[in-house]
Amino acid sequence: MSDQNLAIYLKDHLAGSTVAVELLTHLEKSGMEVKEKELFRGLREDISADRSELEDLMTTLQVAVPSLRQAAAWFGEKALRIKLHMDDREGGDLRLLEALEVIATGIHGKQSLWQALAAASEETPGLRGRDYVRLIERAREQRSRIEPLRLAAARAALR
Repeated sequence: MSDQNLAIYLKDHLAGSTVAVELLTHLEKSGMEVKEKELFRGLREDISADRSELEDLMTTLQVAVPSLRQAAAWFGEKALRIKLHMDDREGGDLRLLEALEVIATGIHGKQSLWQALAAASEETPGLRGRDYVRLIERAREQRSRIEPLRLAAARAALR
């Protein structure tokens, strides 16, 4: 893996985490039940912690956090919310389902990130020293927390 490829890969995943955190913040503020809001808050906090792990790795590798890419991710999340609103103007089950799908897909991508970095660490010394097993397991656990709500939203939206 070239240094440039690694930098691009890390920056892309960092941008993805921005989308997830912003979307979860929005869901947290929505008219959901307290139990769901707590789930969103917990996931946002966990994804923020994972984001910090990624930023720490990028600092170690001297990969700059790109403000333009972060801004694009922030705007992308806003465009996603507009799209979700257009699909379901009432803010119902379809909007929730699609938002949860984005978050679940992002969590899966994060799990894939940690797995890829663990594999690459065998050949790239700068990637060593991270507890990838723990990070992979955290992603799996996050996915297991959101999956029941995603499936409930699917049942409601697609009946």
